[in-house]
Amino acid sequence: MTEDEKLPFTSHLEELRRRLIICFSAIGVCFVVCYVFSKKLFEILMQPLISAMPPDGKLIYTGLPEAFFTYLKVALLAGILLSVPILMYQLWMFIAPGLYNKEKRWVLPIVCLSSFFFMGGALFGYFVVFPFGFKFFMGFASDYIRALPSMREYLGFSAKLLFAFGVVFEMPLFITFLAKLGIVDVKFLRTKRRYAILLFFVFAAILTPPDVITQIMMAGPLIVLYEVSILGAKMFGKKEAKEDISETKESAG
Repeated sequence: MTEDEKLPFTSHLEELRRRLIICFSAIGVCFVVCYVFSKKLFEILMQPLISAMPPDGKLIYTGLPEAFFTYLKVALLAGILLSVPILMYQLWMFIAPGLYNKEKRWVLPIVCLSSFFFMGGALFGYFVVFPFGFKFFMGFASDYIRALPSMREYLGFSAKLLFAFGVVFEMPLFITFLAKLGIVDVKFLRTKRRYAILLFFVFAAILTPPDVITQIMMAGPLIVLYEVSILGAKMFGKKEAKEDISETKESAG
């Protein structure tokens, strides 16, 4: 099939169905593998909170099946994180038929970079943001108030932050991709920098605990990633306008 030919709508649906089956199968296999180690994985996930708690601090569960379902969710969360490279590959392979041949060669590097940025964001949240955030929350304990976090609440809160950091760290790739399509350019990104920084702090205030340090720890990397995005847009953005100007000058000359 040539680049100018278009796939019928039913073929797109069939392709989407096939990609989704592969994605869910990958998550299912990773889920089964991770469930074997679910207790150990949850212990690792708890470490930032345990480190911020008193020596005798423990997590609790208030319902009989809560611990069981928490371990299931931990296995599912770990399974999704483990299958991120496969998910990214299937996403880009679904998009690939709409790209030119010269653009398809970028699929594999983009998949690797997407997985790298997502996992990097999740690890940044775990190792850098979690200790400060949980220390802030545990600071409300006193002689008369004792924190008794439950397994379900902690898993829900930590999973939301891990995925949030993973997604926002994809920003350089997303903006570079938009620049490649010609939707945004370096000039636009630079002129909107102040608005972007404001949005980053608002976003950080919503997702992180209500203390300035943790908010800065999330907004700061976002600002750095935005600058990386500008660099990516400058290097890989659409250059049609520049080429047209050069051709016009050559014709005039």
